Amino acid sequence: MTNMRGGRTVAAVATALVLAGGALAADTPVAQQTSAAAPQPVACPAGTKSKREYALSLMGNRAGYQTVCLQEDGTRLVHFAFNDRGRGPAFTSTIRLDARGLPVAITTDGNDYYKGPVAERFSLAGDAAQWTNKVERGSQHVAAEAFYVSQAGAPEEMGLLARALRGAPNGRLALLPQGEARLQQLSQLKIGSGQASRLVSLYSISGMGFQPASLWLDEDGELFATIDGFSSIVREGWQDSLTALQAAQDAQEARRRIEQARSLRRAPTGPVAIEHANLFDAETMTMRPGTTVIFAQQRIVAVGPDGSLPVPADAERIDAAGRALLPGLWDMHTHPDLDSGPLFLAAGVTSIRDMAAEPDKPARLHVFDTNEALGPRVVFAGIIDGRGPFQGPTKTLVSDEAEARQAVQAMSAAGFGMVKIYSSMDPKLVPAIADEAHKAGLRVGGHVPAFMTAEQAVLAGYDEIQHMNMVFLNFLFDKVQDTRTPARFTAVAEYAATIDPQSARVQAFLQLLKQRYVTLDPTLGAFESLSTDRPGVVGAGLAAVADRMPPLVRRGLLEGGLPVPAGEDARYREALPQMQRMLMAVRSAGVPFVAGTDAMPGFMLPRELELYVEAGVPAPEVLRIATLDAARHVGRDGELGSIMPGKLADMILVEGDPSRTIGDVRRLRLVIKDGALFDPDALCRTLGIQPMAAAGR
Repeated sequence: MTNMRGGRTVAAVATALVLAGGALAADTPVAQQTSAAAPQPVACPAGTKSKREYALSLMGNRAGYQTVCLQEDGTRLVHFAFNDRGRGPAFTSTIRLDARGLPVAITTDGNDYYKGPVAERFSLAGDAAQWTNKVERGSQHVAAEAFYVSQAGAPEEMGLLARALRGAPNGRLALLPQGEARLQQLSQLKIGSGQASRLVSLYSISGMGFQPASLWLDEDGELFATIDGFSSIVREGWQDSLTALQAAQDAQEARRRIEQARSLRRAPTGPVAIEHANLFDAETMTMRPGTTVIFAQQRIVAVGPDGSLPVPADAERIDAAGRALLPGLWDMHTHPDLDSGPLFLAAGVTSIRDMAAEPDKPARLHVFDTNEALGPRVVFAGIIDGRGPFQGPTKTLVSDEAEARQAVQAMSAAGFGMVKIYSSMDPKLVPAIADEAHKAGLRVGGHVPAFMTAEQAVLAGYDEIQHMNMVFLNFLFDKVQDTRTPARFTAVAEYAATIDPQSARVQAFLQLLKQRYVTLDPTLGAFESLSTDRPGVVGAGLAAVADRMPPLVRRGLLEGGLPVPAGEDARYREALPQMQRMLMAVRSAGVPFVAGTDAMPGFMLPRELELYVEAGVPAPEVLRIATLDAARHVGRDGELGSIMPGKLADMILVEGDPSRTIGDVRRLRLVIKDGALFDPDALCRTLGIQPMAAAGR
């Protein structure tokens, strides 16, 4: 089923987790505005017995629809489409159910999120199930009741699954191709719209992703709404009920998060001494074997050679046994929500930068700091875009200088450290945004707006450039100027190999970046996925952890990247190594860069770091980039980024030596955030991820 949040097929529309990047932000729906590019609903055919229509929104802006047409023979014809910055699926499914409400035949045709073709088929005849889709061709003997999960499916299928689960023993059903779904009813709510009222029920379905997926059913057991931090779909005419539905859903989900935090976070009552550690000194980029670190409450108290420090008598002693002790890792390009917090910690990422926040988001993610939910430390960059058919998924949309300056002022008041400009911004407004941001002490960066070059953006006041493709697009302005659409990906995939990082033109641009103290946020892993992932094969980005993922999450990793035109496979694959060559040119020019992913929370960061090492950056330098340099970049190095007395106790303990083999950061044994201890294996089990086997540590 389609996951709108990242544009990838993972498990369900309501699975609020980022597997592929995008500008994701707030958790609260707002009054809907219709984008000029929102697709118009397809009408039901003549003879339809009844129909249900749904409004689909991204960040409160109307972006699409779902129409369910019930035929006389019980067949459901489902039309589904939405527009997300020129991306988005559009397909029609024909679904036939048995008497128990289980699919016996599904046919889906259309296009997927990146406009690749969709032609999915499922059939169940007796006990023989067969299916074919973009990523797999399978068959299975079905001995008991099972529900097929479409690789490309509309939200309606989540409602059908919930309905089938209501009648299943103990609320459990086997899933096809694999897995098991479990249903729990959480609450009921009476809502009104005009003179009408309805009683709707909130359910959660576990087994579809990392966290339970919430959805609302009506009195007839049909889908009424799904809401996550990025998207909502609700019965047409009932959009005003979203605020009440969100509040009731938030209350239930908060209880689950509080219980997770209570069971998985261990706060020592006294001091803790980690002994016999191979400590990474982020200042000198060297390893210090035989080191003891003592911390109490939130702070590091002492660091020194084993035996040189007086260990308090009441201290809890942890034998590191020569394992590497590192500062907690930073991911400088994320789009977190409340449910993605544990994923970061499970991967050793204790601090992040949210790259598309709304002014009200810090108040919601504050629960990561109050321990009402598990999650990393967060610093915020606000997102701002211009209105239009390809506008970013944000509530902060501006059309003139007054609006732009007011938006920046709101970000400053919210405590943001940066303003992120998005692709539909009018280039003429960039200098005013930069001026207002710099007056408030905020950095400015983001995408380079359409019809503007990166060089022009830097001269207009950019302090950062997000994504390596924006560097390449600076030299492709003669080929693509409107970068609001996926052309900003496809043009680079096609032409990256023609841009020589050592050419005079590129070198002059890099010197401009250095002179203007501009930082690059390359997100190479995201582009590796876009340009080299192919349907049916797990891409390199998450190959090291794919087999540990929940079944339907792993299936989503087979989705592939950009659709590749015939004869262009080799050219698309060459885009990544060319980006790595550009990264080395950036480094040689003295232009700083940060480590960010814009991809799966936590678990994508090791691959991002590996890509830097593969490019030629020494592993110790990469470790510093992902720790101390990140903290310095956001002005938090006085408390974070290195293991020193007085700093906050954010650390990770790993097998191996990441200063030699950077991928060893995956081999986690202990995570410490704010002086609290987390078992990464226990975190993984809670998320449906298989713990790392002892042999692989």
